[in-house]
Amino acid sequence: MSDTPTAEAQPQESAVATMGDESEYTPRQIIDDDLGGLSLDEAMAATMVDVEDGQLVTGSVVKVDRDEVLLDIGYKSEGVIPNKELSIRNEVDPNEVVSIGDEIEALVLQKEDKEGRLILSKKRAQYERAWGTIEKIKEEEGVVSGPVIEVVKGGLILDIGLRGFLPASLVELRRVRDLQPYVGRSLEAKIIELDKNRNNVVLSRRAWLEETQKEQREDFLANLKPGERRKGVVSSVVNFGAFVDLGGMDGLIHVSELSWKHVDHPSSVVAVGDEVEVEVLEVDLDRERISLSLKATQQDPWQEFASNHQIGELVYGRVTKLVPFGAFIQVGDGIEGLVHISEMSAHHVDLPEQVVTPGEELWVKIIDLDLDRRRISLSIKQAAEGGIVAAEYQEHFGEHAYDAEGNYIGGSDFDPDAPSEGQEAWEQYYAEQGIGAEEGAAPEQVLDDAEGAVEAAAQEDATE
Repeated sequence: MSDTPTAEAQPQESAVATMGDESEYTPRQIIDDDLGGLSLDEAMAATMVDVEDGQLVTGSVVKVDRDEVLLDIGYKSEGVIPNKELSIRNEVDPNEVVSIGDEIEALVLQKEDKEGRLILSKKRAQYERAWGTIEKIKEEEGVVSGPVIEVVKGGLILDIGLRGFLPASLVELRRVRDLQPYVGRSLEAKIIELDKNRNNVVLSRRAWLEETQKEQREDFLANLKPGERRKGVVSSVVNFGAFVDLGGMDGLIHVSELSWKHVDHPSSVVAVGDEVEVEVLEVDLDRERISLSLKATQQDPWQEFASNHQIGELVYGRVTKLVPFGAFIQVGDGIEGLVHISEMSAHHVDLPEQVVTPGEELWVKIIDLDLDRRRISLSIKQAAEGGIVAAEYQEHFGEHAYDAEGNYIGGSDFDPDAPSEGQEAWEQYYAEQGIGAEEGAAPEQVLDDAEGAVEAAAQEDATE
């Protein structure tokens, strides 16, 4: 086959410059308008995206600074994301949120600020995407979850794509005092309030707990019977009592059921973390409430006192309080009795402080014991006349302090002429009042002289 071109072959136009037979340079002729009739500026603008305020855009992170992030979205200039618009978390380090090269979504806040910059918000874009999801979850009564990112006044902030507020009262089945340990934990909660205009989302973990634990609680309550005793741990102490975790639910020990003694505040009896044994008083299935008692597991001091004492016995006590009608005397651990003003002296007494003072210790006689009403009536006047001393006091005195029938007749060093404890109490009172006898006078004479002086003084006051 010949390599010589045929006559039919037509020469093709060179796409590049050529050299002629006489070595002449022939440049390629430009015959196409590559810009399509546009100016260079117009052509450049055509290659860029168009943005409007409120628009969602996607771009690549090209720079991360301490105060802002630059995002290339194909606009004529990079978009600026200020630090406060980077995350729903406050005061966050930009490097913890994005890295160079990351593809992220942002919302156009301002197409051009006074410096000509495009201002974007990653946080707002996240809000827009999250709201749709959140609204759908609420409609379906579903559950959201997210980490606790902040403790604020009254509750916690959860990151659920936006800032969800979880009130302290709704964190657990009972109110939690210290919220700090929850930071960083991922919690599940129900949405109970949603207001997009105010960017307000209120959550309830308690509602989720109640829903998930309902069957367990019903079984627990069904197996809990009044009168049985359970062990538990004090989970919370409040002004009106203490809550005890029984291993399935919390029960309340009302302040009145903490102790047989008077309780000023529950914290004086129990503390959070204490292991206690309690008795179940009541189980309210409808309200899912358990009433407990700590004192029911302890011996009733009134019952113990009534078992070991009887009317007519002498007991030793301490004056705790004066009232217009008499004085209260503590005669046992948590046991107080009343000495009526008429039982303070054989003579008329206008005011209790004329006979006793708070803190004073003295002998009194039991003249009435009402266990049902938990009342003890005592007498100083009758104690001065003597009587059988209660058994617990006899061991503290010598054998010569009592006669054959157990009547108190003196101190540990037996002296038939020595005054009784009751007489000594009266002598102390009269001494405080400035009423005395000549040195060397017998105790009985001292009392007679003193009582006569008091009676004379009373008659004189009446005359005046």
